[in-house]
Amino acid sequence: MNEFVLDRAHAPGTPTLALVGRRSALLLAVGLLALGLADLFNSTNVSLALALAGGLALMGFLVLTISRFEVAVAIGLLLMGLVRFEPAPTDLAFAVIMTVAAVTGRFRLDRVPLLLRWIVGLLLVINVLSMVDDVVTSAALRFVFVTAYLAIFSLWLAGYVDSPRRARLVVVTWLGVAVVSAVVSVAALNLPVPGRAFILGTVDGGERASGLFKDPNVFGPFLVPIAVILLEQRIAPRVPRVLRMGRLSSWICLLALTLGVLFSYSRAAWGNFAIALGVMLVASSLRRAGAQRALRAIVVLLATGATAAMLLSATGSVSFLQHRAHLQSYDSQRFAAQDFGWKLGWTHPLGVGPGQFHFHYPVETHSTFIRVFSEQGFLGLLLWIALLLVTLVLALRNVVVGRDTYGIGSAALLGAWCGLIFNSVVVDTLHWRHLWVVAALIWAGAVRRYVGPRVRPRDGPERAQQRVRRPSLVRAIERSSMPARASAQSR
Repeated sequence: MNEFVLDRAHAPGTPTLALVGRRSALLLAVGLLALGLADLFNSTNVSLALALAGGLALMGFLVLTISRFEVAVAIGLLLMGLVRFEPAPTDLAFAVIMTVAAVTGRFRLDRVPLLLRWIVGLLLVINVLSMVDDVVTSAALRFVFVTAYLAIFSLWLAGYVDSPRRARLVVVTWLGVAVVSAVVSVAALNLPVPGRAFILGTVDGGERASGLFKDPNVFGPFLVPIAVILLEQRIAPRVPRVLRMGRLSSWICLLALTLGVLFSYSRAAWGNFAIALGVMLVASSLRRAGAQRALRAIVVLLATGATAAMLLSATGSVSFLQHRAHLQSYDSQRFAAQDFGWKLGWTHPLGVGPGQFHFHYPVETHSTFIRVFSEQGFLGLLLWIALLLVTLVLALRNVVVGRDTYGIGSAALLGAWCGLIFNSVVVDTLHWRHLWVVAALIWAGAVRRYVGPRVRPRDGPERAQQRVRRPSLVRAIERSSMPARASAQSR
């Protein structure tokens, strides 16, 4: 009888103390996120009718998430193209999705590299500690809760993408909303389409494509990762393929995304796109049949560039493009803000608090590194750099060993991450949803080799002992030095 009880206590289907602890921690994190969202709405003037409608919509979405989890995720991903205010509709959707995932055991932290879990957790702790020197506590709370939401979202997404079907869901929804946003924005910029003023927004007098984002400098980089993913799919088809598109349709989508980046007139987005394409092409050309891939990519890019140049000339946008390519009058203010932020970080060891920089200086930092250093101090900056570098190492390693993220090319993800790192130098990217999505996709690919199939309750203790455990990042990097044949056999 005692042996039977012990066997039941260690059965794979029985919740252990560690599992209960992880679920409790997740529920606590989601609860804190809910409090943050409540605080955000409390500071926003919303009519009673709109509040009731929003509450009913959230209740309906909760029911949908419980009954049709994958459909709810698809809706949340589609809403990533609508970020005119915070919290954005996608934030509310994924807050519900992650809550349901935590309660139902679908929040798989074991699929995130252990080192990155520690880095993300410590970064959030430093954010909270830095609030001791804040100026406006309500603004600090709102900022840190958005940061916490995005960090938790990336951890959840890395665990969610565990199959080609789910990888396809992420890519297809991202491609769909990106292409539609780019086409609508470019059309509104050059044609008298209905709702033109709303589509273009108020930034720079509505002269730049911004999709349904509040800033063209965010909209342009939003299009870049999916563009390089699409291009790698075209020049290096994979099995399983996450995008089942013909050559013509792929080229049309790539052209639309390229025009969206160009007409955003964001110099940082242009640099991001150039770096992402360059890194992806170099990484892809180093593989088998790399010369053929590079030739196909050059042909596609030349055709895309030529068509884009003709459209720029036809719309009379060449002169404005040349104007935007030069230094602007406000660049000196950006440099001055960065110099002030650098000095501010050295005089405040824990930083001035999340979201507090603009209370000390009238211009934003326009650099994630300077923002983190001034608001979370030197330790916060080290953790942010560690997050970027560890993810970069994992992306490089995925390319070296030829490991894609269930059909999403590792070369494209490496290029997209390098472009986002460049963007982080010249723009504040901490609250960019697509930055955390790219990071999650890289993490999901990095642990793909080490996570074995789930053990079902009907499997015996012998099967439970055969579960493949994912080693630490250090051990994973050591294994990357194994010969190619050994690595292939282990997979």
